[in-house]
Amino acid sequence: MTTDSLGAFDPISTLRSAHTTSLALAATSGVNRSRAVQAMAQALCRRQMDILEANTLDLEISREMAISDLLLEWLKLTPERIQNTVQILNRLSELPDPIGRVMPANFQVDRAQTYSQLMPLGVVALIYEAFPELSAIAAGLCIKTANCLVLRGGNEASHSNSVIAETLAQALEDEGLPIESVQLLPVESTPIRDLISQDRYLNLIIPYGRPSLVQQVVRQATAPVLRSAMGNCYLYWSPSGSLDLARSMIVDSHLSEPDPVNAIEKVLIHRQQNFSSLVMLWDSLREKGFEIRGDVNLVEQFPGLRLTEDVEWGQAYLDRIVSFRMVDGLTSAIDLINHYSSGHADCLVSESYQESRQFALGVNSASTYINTSPRFYRNPKRGDAIFLGMSNQKGHRRGLIGLETLTTVKHIVQGVGS
Repeated sequence: MTTDSLGAFDPISTLRSAHTTSLALAATSGVNRSRAVQAMAQALCRRQMDILEANTLDLEISREMAISDLLLEWLKLTPERIQNTVQILNRLSELPDPIGRVMPANFQVDRAQTYSQLMPLGVVALIYEAFPELSAIAAGLCIKTANCLVLRGGNEASHSNSVIAETLAQALEDEGLPIESVQLLPVESTPIRDLISQDRYLNLIIPYGRPSLVQQVVRQATAPVLRSAMGNCYLYWSPSGSLDLARSMIVDSHLSEPDPVNAIEKVLIHRQQNFSSLVMLWDSLREKGFEIRGDVNLVEQFPGLRLTEDVEWGQAYLDRIVSFRMVDGLTSAIDLINHYSSGHADCLVSESYQESRQFALGVNSASTYINTSPRFYRNPKRGDAIFLGMSNQKGHRRGLIGLETLTTVKHIVQGVGS
């Protein structure tokens, strides 16, 4: 952070220093950056009690301010959540360095060799509410990809964010990397609009939190935005699909912690669906703590069901609520999903291969899940990847937000001389 001669905070100077630092960071070796990520993990372990104490203070203040239960759950840190973050950073440190990876180019030039190479973006800004551990995960991803990270959290997590940012900066300094590589902007003196309009210094903005925050950033930003999405995922339960599989997919999709990124909140059913199976599904979900809602047709059939308002079909509940709606078939389901879904993870339960292909190709979403849970994992057990979240846009790197999302491609044309 940078202050002027009168002691006031100057966000422009902070972004300028991050931009300058990003040029130096891009020249560092992958080995040194991996060591720095590992050092960040170790530092979080050492300061776990300090972080938890700061988080307790944030929780107490937030409860007094009547912050919503949703944000309180996102805000809450536990030893397990901190250790999960440590595991993610340790695993990140062990992954291959993505920077400098050489790939064949999709064009050639006479008397020259042409190839592509992954390069850092430069300066990434994470604008987030609650989720204090997310700053450490984003820092790990950015350092691994030789990007500088600028953090702008919310008031509700100010103490937690401050301790975590100090911890990360100290680890970077201990490893010989510039502490300006990861910087936390103070909430009270950094309006979001002032930050996201600095396209001269920012190369990418990632908003993370409730849809209202994401939409605000998308509307006001002049720098590139990687829009993240959470909730309002759809499932079409075909008449040929298994009841047990539909139930398990819905329940499991809500279990990612603390943010059910790919939670199934809307279920479309065929008009010919067996109503006894539907009631069995509802009863099972209610036993798991879910609230069930339905469209006009279902409410007429089951008067005790709460009506889903029209506006709800395009909104995320971010809670254990599932709304059901009757459709004429797969084509109608695809049309509804493309109109109302958040567009990052939508699902199908069907025994028909033809339906599976039509759904996979017809749904306009970043990911489709067929007969399998869409549950989101930041640290999947298989594969070499760590994910920050999911993006539902068709622009920069749609889908899972991982290491390659924070890189760009440089084309290099090497001539052989005259």
